[in-house]
Amino acid sequence: MLNAQSSTVNVLRPVMFAGTGSDVGKSIIAAGFCRIFKQDGYHPAPFKAQNMALNSYATPDGFEIGRAQAVQAEAAGIPCHTDMNPLLLKPQSDHTSQVVLNGKPIGNRHAYDYFRKEGREELRQAVCEAYDRLAQRYNPIVMEGAGSISEINLRDSDLVNLPMAMHAGADVILVGDIDRGGVFASVYGSIALLKPEERKYIKGIIINKFRGDIRLFESGVKMLEELCQVPVLGVIPYYKDIYIEEEDSVALATKSMQAEQGRVNVAVVLLRHLSNFTDFNVLERDPRVHLFYTNNTEDIQKADVIILPGSKSTIDDLYELRRNGVAQAIIHAHRNGASVMGICGGYQMMGVEVLDPNHVEGSIERLPGLGLLPVSTSMTGEKVTRQDAFKLATGSADTALMQGYEIHMGETVPVEEAEPSPLTVFADGHPDGYFVDGKCMGTYIHGILDNPAFIDFLLEPWKEKMDNSNKTFDYQSFKEEQYDKLADHIRKHVDMEKVYQILKNHD
Repeated sequence: MLNAQSSTVNVLRPVMFAGTGSDVGKSIIAAGFCRIFKQDGYHPAPFKAQNMALNSYATPDGFEIGRAQAVQAEAAGIPCHTDMNPLLLKPQSDHTSQVVLNGKPIGNRHAYDYFRKEGREELRQAVCEAYDRLAQRYNPIVMEGAGSISEINLRDSDLVNLPMAMHAGADVILVGDIDRGGVFASVYGSIALLKPEERKYIKGIIINKFRGDIRLFESGVKMLEELCQVPVLGVIPYYKDIYIEEEDSVALATKSMQAEQGRVNVAVVLLRHLSNFTDFNVLERDPRVHLFYTNNTEDIQKADVIILPGSKSTIDDLYELRRNGVAQAIIHAHRNGASVMGICGGYQMMGVEVLDPNHVEGSIERLPGLGLLPVSTSMTGEKVTRQDAFKLATGSADTALMQGYEIHMGETVPVEEAEPSPLTVFADGHPDGYFVDGKCMGTYIHGILDNPAFIDFLLEPWKEKMDNSNKTFDYQSFKEEQYDKLADHIRKHVDMEKVYQILKNHD
């Protein structure tokens, strides 16, 4: 492992990819550079001081970080760690978030209270200490900003953008999204609004998501460089053939809802507080499956398999499913032969009831579930976060262990009259989930669908429908191929020689 404190000959300065706004592509570009640095013989690691996302991941030592940093760590070829994302905000409503510090929840905070100056220094110290630990172990550190670098009303409370770059002594590359329009104003304005002592950290600009003939933007590059007095390091075209796990679930509803012949139609219920939607990435690529996301009752009736996904607010989402008729549609579809599977919060919803006597999630103390599984869930304040190795409880004892992870609050047990019937058993013998039959089951394990053996098990009742029943899908190899394709795409359109010149300057 390259130590950041070794000779500066082969040491790169840290780099931060900051943005002119949210969703400009910072996370994906950071992942691509993690892979590039790995390919070039360095030992990079990602870092984002503060992330806001429902899509989280359990580290090998059982803590919680944002999924984007787990993806970036995978691109870098290293295990993920809480030091890569020491502060995670998980929205619970439009105004409140659960605050996860160094992998563990420390409480819920209202947005107004969270962004006040009071108490910020404690959080600032924590994220800076995490960065310092990471920089001792890896080089270079590939940092990611959040939102816009020029939210001047939040400047004094900012933990993640320029203040973090200044602590790290990082070279900042500003990323602008040309696809949304106004790229000149957003790039120039972002730099112009910085203080002089902040502006000197901006060492380059990347224009992202370009469509059309790049030659038509050559004059635009020169104009930006003259306006900003900062070099444009590259113009990266929009791509459609590279698949990297996304952090945002906004685009899920656009996935096709039209049922298809010759494949198993799998409907993922589109919850308001849906979390860990990356659970379904493998199914999206499986040639035997047509997967879509919906909360439309008619679409649910067309599905062969219905999956209730994880939720950051189980009771609120269950209440909404009962209110809008989706709960009854799921029950009706199951009676007509559809398979139903619940994961984490979805598993809790499939039971007889969800209890919250201590108001962990809100004011509702009891809400009836869908009644598809003979289990009862009680919400608890203690969050379980761990990676799991497991086998199917109904499978052979000599089958290979599968891998997944848990991130949940609540304990689920069979109701009094029900016999225990776990879906899976962990390597230590601990049971998980509930199994009624091959068409009705639930589990707390995220990532369970990343295992080909489990997908085969889930699709077994629908084997006769599949035209591609003998095809398998190696998701890990697929992901590695995508990281390499992303790195190639960036190398082709970014002046990497100039990037390295910037990062090797130790003056």
